[in-house]
Amino acid sequence: MSGEFPRGRGVEVPSPPRTSVMNRLLSTLALTLALALPPVAHAATLERLRAFIRDTQTAKTSFTQTVTDRSGRLVQRSNGEFALSRPGKFRWAIDKPYKQIVVGDGERVWIYDEDLNQVVVRKAGDAIGSTPAALLAGRDSVERAFQWKELPAAGGLEWLSATPISKDAAFAEIRLGFDAKTLVALELADAFGQKTVVRFGELDRNPSLAADAFKFAPPQGASVIGDK
Repeated sequence: MSGEFPRGRGVEVPSPPRTSVMNRLLSTLALTLALALPPVAHAATLERLRAFIRDTQTAKTSFTQTVTDRSGRLVQRSNGEFALSRPGKFRWAIDKPYKQIVVGDGERVWIYDEDLNQVVVRKAGDAIGSTPAALLAGRDSVERAFQWKELPAAGGLEWLSATPISKDAAFAEIRLGFDAKTLVALELADAFGQKTVVRFGELDRNPSLAADAFKFAPPQGASVIGDK
């Protein structure tokens, strides 16, 4: 969690395989936990991340995401909405240039591609493993899966780097960019030189979210692949 993105609508850019985008999406999901951290006077960026995990039970926001190749050429642009409910539940919905929904219900991760009418389902542990999405569980031990480094401020933001300790991770480094109040940028670099940049909209912290927002039932007629 192959094919190409549909042509003729949305952004006309070369299309990377959907599988790689799905894997990048899963890697991106949980670091969105660092959204809109409450201001902490003189606190390091890692402490702000810890504060958010401790104090935020639910959240929702919009996002835009771009992917560039090693040469900096744009290969994909998308936007949508994200919601989370700790521990372990999230919903990541891409609206354009194609429709795709990724739902974590705490036990499984469901990926629905509307154009293909296909659902990929995997156990949460198998789908996420030691990637940053494990942070969705909010367990302190997850922090030990990464090497953390505070980076010099750049572009008006404070930056925090997370490098996975596991050699099997699908990415090489993740960088989180904070302004004075919140996380506004997330950069993900993979081993092939591709870079994904996520920009977040205004975050709603601790809203009341419907329980069925984190449930998923495959549409009638859709092919279902994986652990049902």
